[in-house]
Amino acid sequence: MTNGTLSSLTHLECSVCSTKFPASQPQNLCTCEGPLLARYDLERTRREWNRNSLNKTPRSMWRYAPVLPVQDRAFIISLGEGWTPLLSVPNTSRRLGIPHLFVKDDGINPTGSFKARGLSCAISRCAELGIRKVAVPSAGNAASASAAYAAAAGIEAHIFMPADVPQSNFIECQAYGARVTLVDGLISDCARIVAERAPIENWFEISTLKEPYRVEGKKTMGYELAEQLDWKLPDVILYPTGGGVGLIGMWKAFEEMEALGWIDSRRPRMIAVQAEGCQPIVRAFEQGAERSQFFTGAQTVASGLRVPKPLGDFLILDILRKSNGTAIAVSDRDLVDAGLELASEDGLFIAPEGAACVRALEKLIQSGVIGREAGREETVVIYNTGSGLKYLEAYSTRFQRMVAGDAGKLGGLITPR
Repeated sequence: MTNGTLSSLTHLECSVCSTKFPASQPQNLCTCEGPLLARYDLERTRREWNRNSLNKTPRSMWRYAPVLPVQDRAFIISLGEGWTPLLSVPNTSRRLGIPHLFVKDDGINPTGSFKARGLSCAISRCAELGIRKVAVPSAGNAASASAAYAAAAGIEAHIFMPADVPQSNFIECQAYGARVTLVDGLISDCARIVAERAPIENWFEISTLKEPYRVEGKKTMGYELAEQLDWKLPDVILYPTGGGVGLIGMWKAFEEMEALGWIDSRRPRMIAVQAEGCQPIVRAFEQGAERSQFFTGAQTVASGLRVPKPLGDFLILDILRKSNGTAIAVSDRDLVDAGLELASEDGLFIAPEGAACVRALEKLIQSGVIGREAGREETVVIYNTGSGLKYLEAYSTRFQRMVAGDAGKLGGLITPR
C-alpha cells in the first residue's frame, strides 16, 4: 500500500454491538463478549490494488496481503499455506448427476489441514504485536497448525486437546515442541481451561473467534475460490461446520470482493454440514433460532465437527439464511463410507469432515434441494478441510465392519489357509 504498510487494516469491530477497537494492540473479545472482526480501508484498496496484479504475486494465501492484517512483511510466518487446488471429480460427478462438481482440497496445506491458513495469519499477527506465549483448545488440526506456526515464529505454544484426538495431531504437537495437555472431555472443556488459565499464565488466547485474525486467514479460501472460477462464485458451497470460521470467513471475503469491484452481488447458497452426533447448527436452523444450544453428549469420528456450541453460531445461522442455504447432518457411518467412495472413484483421500459434505450432497440431490436451477446445471463446490491420512483411526471403523462381515462393495476379508 502507498502508506508504506503491506495491509489496509484500519480497526477491529465487534460483530454483535459494532463497537470499534484499535488494531494496534492485542485484542480478544469485545466487552459484550462478541467476536471482533478486522476492517480495512476498502475504498483506498480498490484504488491502489486490482485483481489483475495477482498474476505477479506468489501462489499462497499471502497474495491477498492488502486485505490481511499483517502490516510489515517481515512478520509473516508462512510455511506455504493457501492456493490449494480446485479439483474436478468426474466419476463422482457422473454418479451424482452434477456435471459441475468440484472439491476445494485444503488437505494439502502445511500440517495437512485448512487450519494452516488461520494460524499462519494469527501467529504472524501475534509476532507483529509482540506476543510471546499463546494458548489454544483444539479438536486436533488447529493444535497441529498452532504448534507448527508458533515453532516457526519462536513463540511458546500451550495446547489443550481432548484425550481421544487423532494420534497424528498429538504426535505433531509434541514434535513441534508445544506444551501439550490432554483433557478428559470435549473441546468445550479444553476451552474452559484455557480461558481460566490464560490471564494467570500470561498466555494470549487464540481460540476460534476469540481473537480476530484466524478468520482472516480462513477468508482467503473465498478469495481463492473466486479467482480460480474466473471471479464467478459457484451456485452452492457445502462446508463442514464445527466452529464454522471458514464459512464466516468466506462470506466476509465475498463482501470485501464486492466492495473492491471484483465480483457482483450474487452469492452461493451456503450449506453447513454437521455430524448427527454433534449438530447444534442444524437444530438451531431447523428451529428458526438465532443462536444454537449446547449439544449434550457430542460424539463423532469427524473430530473437527465435534464442537458442541460454536462461538460464532449467530453469524453462521445468519449467513445460511441470507444465502437461502441450509444445514444438514449425516451419520458417522455415512461420512466414512462417502470418504472411501470418493477415494476409490476419483483418487482423493479426504478428511471425514469433507467426506460428510459428499454424503450431504447426495441427500440434498435426492430431496431436490440441489440440481438444476432456472434451467441450468448448478456449479457445486465441496470444501475438504484436511487430509484423510490424519484420520486413519476414523476410517479404520469401515474396515472393522468389513472384518465383522459387512464387506460391501469396497472389498472383503480373505483368510489364508
